Amino acid sequence: MTENELRQKVANIINAWVGATKGSAKHLEILEIYNTHRPLARGYTVKVTDAYCATTASAAYIKAGIAEYTGTECGVEKYTLVAKGLGIWVEDDAHTPKIGDACVYDWDDNGVGDCTGAGDHIGIVTATGGGKFTVTEGNMSGGKVGKRTMAVNGKYIRGFICPDFAAIAKKISAAEAPAAPQATPQAVTSHTVVAGDTLGKIAKKYGATVEALAEINGIKNPNLIHVGQVIYLTAAAAATAKLARLGAINSPDYWAQAAASGKVKYLDILLTKAAEKITKAGARTATPEEGVAALVAAGVINTPDYWLANYGTFPSLGTLLCALGGAVK
Repeated sequence: MTENELRQKVANIINAWVGATKGSAKHLEILEIYNTHRPLARGYTVKVTDAYCATTASAAYIKAGIAEYTGTECGVEKYTLVAKGLGIWVEDDAHTPKIGDACVYDWDDNGVGDCTGAGDHIGIVTATGGGKFTVTEGNMSGGKVGKRTMAVNGKYIRGFICPDFAAIAKKISAAEAPAAPQATPQAVTSHTVVAGDTLGKIAKKYGATVEALAEINGIKNPNLIHVGQVIYLTAAAAATAKLARLGAINSPDYWAQAAASGKVKYLDILLTKAAEKITKAGARTATPEEGVAALVAAGVINTPDYWLANYGTFPSLGTLLCALGGAVK
């Protein structure tokens, strides 16, 4: 997992709680995550009637699996002290935060100089750009989870909790890496025609049918193939080859193998549908989320929740979504 993927994971978690109100299912989920985490900060179990902005930020970090690096708290000022103790507190109102950082507010801040008052409220940064940033917060007015747009160095900013996401991502990746990786046999996804080959012989060799190979490869006359011609054995392999020719992707063999391995559900469908829609390469989307949105709009995928939740679970899958999403725009 990369630093940016980890940051976005935290943002996705807290954004999924937007709309929660006190006593709602989402609110109870937040409390359950926080209250069952150990160690429980100060031994206090948060109640449904309590203010829960710090609890929400903590729960997002807990669910992302990084609470040991961010600390947890149900009190805003106490959380500030925890962050200072961990060395991740940024005492600078004018700091430009990144996605996944936490913004602490002081409602008594007059907007002049660096605010050093007591923290009143907290949320997690979930979008940045144009001198502004979006913060997703629990316990906003009316006790709901919602979003607020802030200007960099804006009034009411007390400071920021800035976990070292690069170091955390590196530690997580190292922990998840197999101790002694074994080579995985590569699936055969194509065949280059040699003298004496017929489509029937090729089909028999790979357990396919002449009709299937003809359809996959756009062969109108199954009796006419030539030496050096590449016969793709799966629709996904043919799709990746086409996408590579168009310049939409630059690693067709990698994605053909990934689809054949079955490690990414729906990947073969994604590739084949994308190849049907895409006619030329395009500028990659800035984020996998934007790529997913573009692919949904183009009718390439109809399971956005799956891709949003899983693009970080397979190497370069987020990059693929950005590339395909940019090409279908």
